[in-house]
Amino acid sequence: MRLAILEGERVLAAAGIPSPRADVESLAAHLLGVERPRLLLLPPLEPAVLDSLQELVRRRAERVPLQHLTGTAALGSTTLSVGPGVFVPRPETEQLLEWALTRIRSVRDPLVVDLCSGSGALALAVARQRTDARVLAVDNDPAALEWARHNADSLRATADTSVEVVAGDVTDPTLLTGFDGIVDLVVCNPPYVPEGTPVPPEVWEYDPYAAVFAGRDGLEIVPHVLTRAIGLLRPGGVLAVEHDDTHAEAVPALMNDSGTLTEVQDHSDLAGRPRFATAEKKPQGPSGSS
Repeated sequence: MRLAILEGERVLAAAGIPSPRADVESLAAHLLGVERPRLLLLPPLEPAVLDSLQELVRRRAERVPLQHLTGTAALGSTTLSVGPGVFVPRPETEQLLEWALTRIRSVRDPLVVDLCSGSGALALAVARQRTDARVLAVDNDPAALEWARHNADSLRATADTSVEVVAGDVTDPTLLTGFDGIVDLVVCNPPYVPEGTPVPPEVWEYDPYAAVFAGRDGLEIVPHVLTRAIGLLRPGGVLAVEHDDTHAEAVPALMNDSGTLTEVQDHSDLAGRPRFATAEKKPQGPSGSS
C-alpha cells in the first residue's frame, strides 16, 4: 500500500495537483472503503485493486475533480453527493457555516433559508446540526436541484431532520414572499467570481459556469441576495454571504448601504483570505418600525 500511495503521489504532483498526497489517499480510502488513517495498516493491494487505484489516479491527474471521482463532498459533519452539473462545495465555506450555527444557537426551532443552494450543502449542514430547524434550500438550476433533492432524501433517510428543496430564482422579488419577515437565518454561497479570473481546471471544466462567475466584477448576484434576504429576515435575524477575496470592502459596503442591515462584518477563511460578510436585520424600534 505504501508504494502505491507514493507512486500515486508522484503522478499527481507531476500533474500539478495542489495536494497530491491527500488526494491519492482519499482515492484509495474511497476505493477500499476505509478511513484514510487506516490505509498504511492494510496489506499489499491485489493486482485488480491496484489497477483500479491507478485508473483513479490517472483521471485525477487529468484534473477530474476529486469529488467527482469519489462521488462525495463534505461540509462540516455532513457528507453529500456531488457530480457533473453541480458546484462542488469548498472547505472555505466551513467558517461561514460555523458562524451561522453559532448565531442561531439560542434560537428555538429556527427557520433557515439557503439561497443559491446548489447541492444543498449549507442547508444540509445546518439541518444536520439543528434537527429542530426548518430549512429551505433554494436554487434555480434544474441539475443542481436534482442533486439537492437527492441529498435531502438521503438526509431524511439517515437523520431525524429534513430539508425542503425549492425551485426559485434569487433575482425574483416574489421568491418565498410567504416567509417574509419570519426567517431567523439566511445563508448564501452565490456565484461571485469576476469573469476572466483564472481558475483551476477543476473549476473551469467541471463546475457550472453560472454557479461560479457573476459578471465583470463578480457582484451581479449579491444585490439580489441582499434584497431578498432583507425581505425574508425577521428583525434581529442574521445573514451570511460568501464572496470573492477581492470583495472584502464591496460586499460589506452593499450591506451598509441597504439602510436595513446592521452589525456588518467581514470574515476571513482558514487561509486568511476575506471570504464572507455577515449582518443583522435592524431590530424594530419602540414605534414598531425597523
